[in-house]
Amino acid sequence: VVVGDPGVDKTKTLITYTTGGLPAAYIPTVFDNYTVALMVDGKPFVLKLFDTAGQEDYDRLRPLSYPQTDVFLAFVTIGVQATYDNVAERWAPELAHHCPGVPIIIVGIMNSMDDDSRLAHVKLGDGKREGQKLVQKLGVAMYLECDIGTQEGLSEVFLSVR
Repeated sequence: VVVGDPGVDKTKTLITYTTGGLPAAYIPTVFDNYTVALMVDGKPFVLKLFDTAGQEDYDRLRPLSYPQTDVFLAFVTIGVQATYDNVAERWAPELAHHCPGVPIIIVGIMNSMDDDSRLAHVKLGDGKREGQKLVQKLGVAMYLECDIGTQEGLSEVFLSVR
């Protein structure tokens, strides 16, 4: 299950990973799911990905997608500190409350193809220090980063859930 603030590119990341191409337009999501068939260590593996809405309006509905989750991916935007802060203040507590003990992977997302001038200076690795601080503070599984514009690190994010 993927969680994170509105606008951290959860949906774009899932579509890019499952289709191999970056969607051209913003796609608002309430709840959606994607399935990917993989070979992992020579064995077939089915990865079911659930996209959730980050808006507070869905705080009561979103946890309905949490039962039977094997791992959570908490997305942040590299270069936007508030998204990292919200993992500690909002997302990790929500996930621990509803699914104690389920691993959480924090994923820093950037889109090198985006024309957002606020993030033009951002590159992979820029969020690593902040991400590692969260790993230590929250005791979550790990922090990873990917660029959905070039797809660098994208496969590694989803292969890490095994």
